[in-house]
Amino acid sequence: MTILVPQTPTLCTSGPSKTSTMGSCSRLSRVSRDISSADNYEIYIPFCAKNAAGVHTSAFIQCYTPSTNSWRRAATPIVIPGQHETLVLKDFAMAPLDHHIYVIGGRLCRKPAGQSDTAGSPRVVACVHRYDVRTDTWESSAPMAHQRFNFACTVSDGKIYVAGGQSTLGRATGIASAEVYDPALDRWESLPDMSTARYKCVGVAWQGKIHVFGGFVDDGENQGPFIMKRSSAEVYHSRRNRWDFVAGMWALDVPPYQIAAVNGKLFSSGDCFMPWKGHIDAYDEKENLWNIVRGSRCDCLSPSSAVEMARHRVYLTMAPIENYLYFLAGYRMPGDGARLRSEVYAFDTAANGVGWQCFEPYEEEGEKELCGHCCVLKRESYG
Repeated sequence: MTILVPQTPTLCTSGPSKTSTMGSCSRLSRVSRDISSADNYEIYIPFCAKNAAGVHTSAFIQCYTPSTNSWRRAATPIVIPGQHETLVLKDFAMAPLDHHIYVIGGRLCRKPAGQSDTAGSPRVVACVHRYDVRTDTWESSAPMAHQRFNFACTVSDGKIYVAGGQSTLGRATGIASAEVYDPALDRWESLPDMSTARYKCVGVAWQGKIHVFGGFVDDGENQGPFIMKRSSAEVYHSRRNRWDFVAGMWALDVPPYQIAAVNGKLFSSGDCFMPWKGHIDAYDEKENLWNIVRGSRCDCLSPSSAVEMARHRVYLTMAPIENYLYFLAGYRMPGDGARLRSEVYAFDTAANGVGWQCFEPYEEEGEKELCGHCCVLKRESYG
């Protein structure tokens, strides 16, 4: 896959209505200035590559550097020891610690459809592997006690917390178990179960506690269109070693797509069915409500014309850096051949911030799709 990177990092910023070459960014104009607060950060995104037949060929990690608006691909693909060549890892979690990125759990999916090789049977895994960003090498870490995919994961006080998810393929059933990983000991420790088994839930470290938002649940007491537990959250207190159930903390019975903590506030851009809803929401702790962030409405990530609707968005992920929320999106370009256009936008969440900014896009040959959500590393932490 050949990557084309702009020679000069260029930005667009909120301003008077002007014509722009940035697709739907009709309200953004281009300026040449950097977001200095992002100088020491890198965003790592996990992808699955596809061949011309649309078959997944490998899982790999790309690194995006906001300060230079450039991408690079990790030379070593994600390979699980003992993994059959017909399988690819998806729906895992990535967690950043120091100069490592931990790839946790997930499910091994078959690459070619119809393959029946027993050595390549799809399965859920509990294995953990960490990628050293300094040496571009992989090594194995202690596995989780429970295999899982589509689970909540977050980092707090130098430890990795996981909760919920699915443990079996072919069943829409979640689990309630939770674990914490200590990298100094290379050991997982079981935590108390959550009150509700849930999957496709989202984990966030906020206010010194571990929050697990939403998720699909199997609630035998409520089989109607709205299941209250889906709009709830579970909050883990490490000092008390217990989970508290918080009703209505997510507001929807559809699982969130991503939730990020920025400067003591929680932000969301959509749910698992609609990753971008046209605006950003912020959580009001006092009212236990999610409200639209002023100035966050933007059609940049939504098709607004027949030309743009011809493009198909193949990925979208959100990354918090200082005051900013970065949105990285990829679109399959219309026409013959497989070609992808990647676009990056940043929203300043500060009360007196500059609003939206957009980086110069780039195009690349080939196809890819997300196989997990991104994570952010601060370069100062590893030199």
